[in-house]
Amino acid sequence: MLEQVETIFDRMADMMKKLKKASYETHMKAFREEHGHFFVEMIRYVEGSTDKEAAAEEVAACFTEAVREQFSVRGKINGRTQADLNFFMIYYVFPALLLEEGENNVLIADSIRDTWGEKFKDSKIQYADYDKIHDAFREKIFGIF
Repeated sequence: MLEQVETIFDRMADMMKKLKKASYETHMKAFREEHGHFFVEMIRYVEGSTDKEAAAEEVAACFTEAVREQFSVRGKINGRTQADLNFFMIYYVFPALLLEEGENNVLIADSIRDTWGEKFKDSKIQYADYDKIHDAFREKIFGIF
């Protein structure tokens, strides 16, 4: 399940750099085109299960373990990398999951959020949908940027 899901973080640094409304739209579109199949796989797995909560927990465990293996050095992830991962989850992973069609998206997002918070130090993160994050961007702050 979720073979090579950690690849969704491959362009993390580029996608988080100088993040503005227009670039967020562009990055999210490309992110979903390239990695949307992972979210569809998660949703289908949970929807095909009789115990949806257990299936969502399995998805979350698989996802977080793949990320841990990819980014840990000697079993630990440094603070800077963890902060970057957390922001990427908030800006891209959760919104992309919630944009997919499915009845269990929130259940899956909640499971990933909870498992993420347990597995990674200082990572009790929350999430929002794409529209809420997108609408929070301003093209210019006080006309400076």
